[in-house]
Amino acid sequence: MAASLMSSIVKPMHPEGPRFLAIAAAITLLLLVFAPLLVGIAALAVTVWVYYFFRDPPRVTPLRAGLMVSPADGEVSMIVPAVPPEGLGLGPEPRTRISVFMSVFDCHVNRTPMAGTVTAVDYRPGKFLNAALDKASEENERNAVALRLADGRELAVVQIAGLVARRILCTVKPGDALVTGERFGMIRFGSRLDVYLPDGVAPLVVVGQRAVAGETVLADLASDEPARTGEVR
Repeated sequence: MAASLMSSIVKPMHPEGPRFLAIAAAITLLLLVFAPLLVGIAALAVTVWVYYFFRDPPRVTPLRAGLMVSPADGEVSMIVPAVPPEGLGLGPEPRTRISVFMSVFDCHVNRTPMAGTVTAVDYRPGKFLNAALDKASEENERNAVALRLADGRELAVVQIAGLVARRILCTVKPGDALVTGERFGMIRFGSRLDVYLPDGVAPLVVVGQRAVAGETVLADLASDEPARTGEVR
């Protein structure tokens, strides 16, 4: 029972996390010793949040062929037609784009939406606008990855820096073969992930829905189900 309780609270950390946690802990220790108590307590809360931000819990990924999962934890903020980033070579035609907005309280580890081979990685520097804005897709710092699926179709997943995000980490390169739900990077401190669906594929999530990276099904390439609708209840 105690072990189960601890495992539900204490999660593994992403490799990016320990150094930030060590810095936060050192500052907290100094403030607890030399600053007023309330300042030290506030610093301790920030240290706990740093650990929480870099958490990297395991996920249970559905493996049926055709299922596309969310690349990020967060809220589905937009589902709109949009042209994929030019540097990926996916053409000028609009595709359905699903945007998942990550707040500073969401897990920021990014996962591959579907199994496939990386055909292009395109990093573009840019602004740090609020990632919830539509124009962030064009104007913010971003890193785009194109995947060719087993059936030859292609999709794109784009990491977009947000208002307080200052580093995009991507660990894949062209030629890499990825599996569904595999970790491929993260963005530090608030950001967004865009997924550009293959032509003719309908989204199976709705705006406002919460998504879990590696678990929530965004679309089913093996189904002809129309786009879903939803309401707050």
